[in-house]
Amino acid sequence: MFDLENFLFPLPLDEPKYSAIILAFRICFGVLMMRHGIQKWMNFNTLKTSFLDPLGIGIKSSLVLAIFGELFCAFGFMIGFLYRLCMIPMMFTMFVAGFIALRKAPFDQKELSIVYLITFILLYILGPGMYSIDYLFAMNIY
Repeated sequence: MFDLENFLFPLPLDEPKYSAIILAFRICFGVLMMRHGIQKWMNFNTLKTSFLDPLGIGIKSSLVLAIFGELFCAFGFMIGFLYRLCMIPMMFTMFVAGFIALRKAPFDQKELSIVYLITFILLYILGPGMYSIDYLFAMNIY
């Protein structure tokens, strides 16, 4: 049955069901992001001479930073370990991809990076939820 009160006045985000939804988003988007990082890592030798260098720091450095954000930080994001700290390189990578590296590309080519960026910004604001390593650390500290 439809619960109008919960629809209009949802429970606070510390409720387990909201944390479960955040966990589902973390896992789904983390796996998708890691997929991009794994592809770059597996093709490192090929990409180290052809990867874009939108910040002027060198092709290899740009590639390493993209792999770091898309693979290693995505793993921390998924398990909720140093959650917000891990999200900064992920958001930066998607911002650079969508608004700097692909600035002259048609929208459909940069759309995915913008969708990731918006999702990561919203998840950054929400925090990792109760089902995260950060939450376990926080509960032991207080």
